[in-house]
Amino acid sequence: MPESPAPAPSVAIAFHSGHGHTAVLAEAARRGAAVAGANAILVPVDTITERQWRQLDDADAIVFGSPTHMGSASAAFHTFAEATSRRFAEGRWADKLAAGFTNSASKYGDKAGTLAFFATFAAQHRMLWVSLGLAPGWNSTTATENDLNRLGFWGGAGAQTPVDGGIETVHPSDIATVEHLGGRVARQAALVAAGRRAVRLTS
Repeated sequence: MPESPAPAPSVAIAFHSGHGHTAVLAEAARRGAAVAGANAILVPVDTITERQWRQLDDADAIVFGSPTHMGSASAAFHTFAEATSRRFAEGRWADKLAAGFTNSASKYGDKAGTLAFFATFAAQHRMLWVSLGLAPGWNSTTATENDLNRLGFWGGAGAQTPVDGGIETVHPSDIATVEHLGGRVARQAALVAAGRRAVRLTS
């Protein structure tokens, strides 16, 4: 009897956006995951509903996104993180994939602190972290600011938007970099799901 096709992986983008810049990046992550074949949804964590909590629980992967404020994720994202304590205690997100992206006004802006917070948060939930998977761009005489990963982050995607700029000033390279991350997470989620399915079929 032929095997039924594997279902598409589900990827949730759990994010907070104070001024719209991070929302642009969240949509890029969703788009990248969808193009890679995933069922991808956006979950704004400051207005999260019970239905969206269930969607996070059911997702194969969760990508976290937040602006960097004072060297870490925003207060709204921290409120969301603390609200997951019951899920942490019950291990509901164990073995899901996780990844992250962040934005700040400065090119560096201590974004590594936010990505490290996301990775630690994921580890506490016993999730499996997916890195950006790109070499750094814009670091040679022949490179340009239009390179993917122009800000040179490894653990996740970093973006920079002028403090006084609107959503139209989110850099195209940063949008493309976060879109790459969404696609990478979706592809890894499909591989993990296929592997788990194969183990179940042979056990």
